[in-house]
Amino acid sequence: MNHDEIGLVIGGLLHDIGKAVYRQGEERKNHSELGYAFLKEKIGVKDADLLACVRYHHSDALKNAHLAADAPAYIVYMADNMASAADRREKEQAEEFGFDQQTPLQPVFNLLNGNRGDKWYAPGILAVGEDHTADQINFPVAEKAVFSREQYDQIVAGMTDRLRGIDWEHPGAYINSILETLEANLSFVPASTAKGEVPDISLYDRMKMTGAMAACIGQYLKAQSIQDYREVLFKQATAFYDREVFLLASLDLSGIQAFIYTITSEDALRMLRARSFYLDLLVEHIVDSLLERLSLTRCNLIYAGGGHCYLLLPNTEQAKETFDNGLASANQWFLAQFGAALYIAGGYVPCSSHALCDKPKGRYAALFRAVSSKLSKQKMQRYSPDDIRALNQRGEKNYARECAVCKKIGAVNASGRCPMCEALKQLSANILYDVFFYVTRQSQEDKTGLPLPFGCVLKAAKTEQDVKNAMASSLDFVRVYGKNQLLTGERLATKLWVGDYTTGDTFEAFAKQAQGIRRIAVLRADVDNLGHSFVAGFDDPANQNRYVTLSRTATLSRQLSLFFKFYINKILASPQFSLTDARPEKRAATIVYSGGDDVFIVGAWDQVIALAIDLKNTLAAYSDGTLTLSAGIGIYPAKYPISAMAEEVAALEDQSKHYPRKNAVTIFDDGKTHRAKGDDGEAVVSDGTTDWETFEKQVIGEKLRVLRAFFDRTEDRGKGFLYRILDLIRRRDDKINFARLVYLLARLEPDQKAPEAVKAAYAHFETHVVRWVQNPEDARQLKTAIYIYAYLTREEEENDEEH
Repeated sequence: MNHDEIGLVIGGLLHDIGKAVYRQGEERKNHSELGYAFLKEKIGVKDADLLACVRYHHSDALKNAHLAADAPAYIVYMADNMASAADRREKEQAEEFGFDQQTPLQPVFNLLNGNRGDKWYAPGILAVGEDHTADQINFPVAEKAVFSREQYDQIVAGMTDRLRGIDWEHPGAYINSILETLEANLSFVPASTAKGEVPDISLYDRMKMTGAMAACIGQYLKAQSIQDYREVLFKQATAFYDREVFLLASLDLSGIQAFIYTITSEDALRMLRARSFYLDLLVEHIVDSLLERLSLTRCNLIYAGGGHCYLLLPNTEQAKETFDNGLASANQWFLAQFGAALYIAGGYVPCSSHALCDKPKGRYAALFRAVSSKLSKQKMQRYSPDDIRALNQRGEKNYARECAVCKKIGAVNASGRCPMCEALKQLSANILYDVFFYVTRQSQEDKTGLPLPFGCVLKAAKTEQDVKNAMASSLDFVRVYGKNQLLTGERLATKLWVGDYTTGDTFEAFAKQAQGIRRIAVLRADVDNLGHSFVAGFDDPANQNRYVTLSRTATLSRQLSLFFKFYINKILASPQFSLTDARPEKRAATIVYSGGDDVFIVGAWDQVIALAIDLKNTLAAYSDGTLTLSAGIGIYPAKYPISAMAEEVAALEDQSKHYPRKNAVTIFDDGKTHRAKGDDGEAVVSDGTTDWETFEKQVIGEKLRVLRAFFDRTEDRGKGFLYRILDLIRRRDDKINFARLVYLLARLEPDQKAPEAVKAAYAHFETHVVRWVQNPEDARQLKTAIYIYAYLTREEEENDEEH
């Protein structure tokens, strides 16, 4: 990036920083003047153009500023108007006089998927604890707690400390540090406090979007040979909103599942997590490398998660060529390293500022459909004839062995692993527990590190000082990532929110921590209808789709990334639900991956069931009930092949996705099915499939509780009785089996000498079971509850016999 490009991005990023200063309430100047004075006097910024971007980003001030016609301030003015139009603020200039400067932020979930919520976030900052997990999750609540002057003092002080550490003579290497500073301090500060407006876009999200748009506008104007910014962006501003200045671009990595589960039984769990994390970093590296080639920053990254991302790019021929060439280079690298196993598709569509605000109506959704169609087409036509010929010739080399892990034909070491799989194994321990990861250019002298596209390798570092040493000792240093930390520093790429919670390294260790039967469970879950939520979640004919904007989509995606990549660690570390009366201090589980909307978690079987309910309940509270999960839970011996587990649990998750209204979980699929009905139709699903509320309240909260209340008190009643009851329930369609069940229950009745508590428990148990068995839905729930109880009470010697 050149000096002008750097100045534009930073000018856009910092243009509204004076709002936080203004809301301290000490001075009555407008926020533009306060921001200008803050940067100049408190932070030490001297660049006149950058300061002008902050001071003159509103029309009245800009009109009287007498700036040169090509001043960057005009670009930031337009970018600010476009970004603010994206959340419909009508009285920007009136903030100092007609706005409630103490108002807190509202969640975008208030408006999502037809919601009419009126929740608020508690005022504060985005805090990360010493253990790199969230201090707490800031849930939307009904009570409106306003910002105090002291809280804004804390926010301004936090930004001052970090911004003073930047070399303002050479700020280009610190752009991501500025982003981190704004995210840490302004994530829960509203961009606008206008009365009558919806304050659901944070000041951080607004400033980030303004920086992205400013960078795009600058490159577009240069490509169009437009030098009179005053005329085009100020005097004729209205027409500029209809120009297709931007490209909505997207990337999508294919082959993720197969890559992750291509492992051997040796260190299976550790390698599973390592391969998952490596893919996350690989995608981040591709995105950062493309942005660098495009002379852009992570401001222009709208969403990233699960191997997919959206970017806002300038609509120029150079940007298109750079994007296409970078994509082609990445795929050539994939071919060389993995054959056809991994492939990244990419595409873009031109768009205007008005289109990003759904003008005309329906245009916004059409943009996403168009770019999705381009990705699909590219996936269907991945390779050129030359690529296919190269793939066919790969096996012609005379190698006698294939890699024991990925099965690639090629050179292997004494352990039978290819260089890539060996590097993954060597780095697996670091990937799981180290905090810093840095990228360097590959050199002939140093063969260590995990290969990355564009001639780079990935290495791990334990401390920030290790990173600084690596940076100082090598001209090949590219960037550094920090895991679950908000960092500032030179050439910092970004913090990576990573769901990395773990309390064990092996499946066997988790099986031993389970109550009852020594088994592990696999949870796979993802958000229902997320694509619809992104593209059309803010549609509302009642307000003419007023809130269908890129700003809200970007904010929604960031909130989901926070939940599934960061807050999820807190959820697992702070258990709430339990199958029994005992609640563990921490979950005996590990996150294999947790992306922008989906999770794969392994752990002790009973803990996984409980944490799945925690996850569902926490997401409901976090999203104000606007988002739901569908999940599959499979229970296995520790030595069961992980690839088979993944495939089978994916099928269970798919059962839940077919449940009417989704929002369901499937567990203990015994091959029996039933027809489920809902508002959106009906479907044939597994007997083990039920909605979450029923699973939590009826299966566990009612039926499992009744089973425990009786059988826990009657030690002489063996599990044989329980299994006979289960068998009769499964064959309940035959009327004779109801009579057999009644007879069996009568045999369970305690004798007259039994304690009264046991007699009462039996009466309660017998009454409920007879009633439940006569109702198909209750019978299915009871069947699942019996499975859970049987697993909870399996004796240790029974476990030993099975192994």
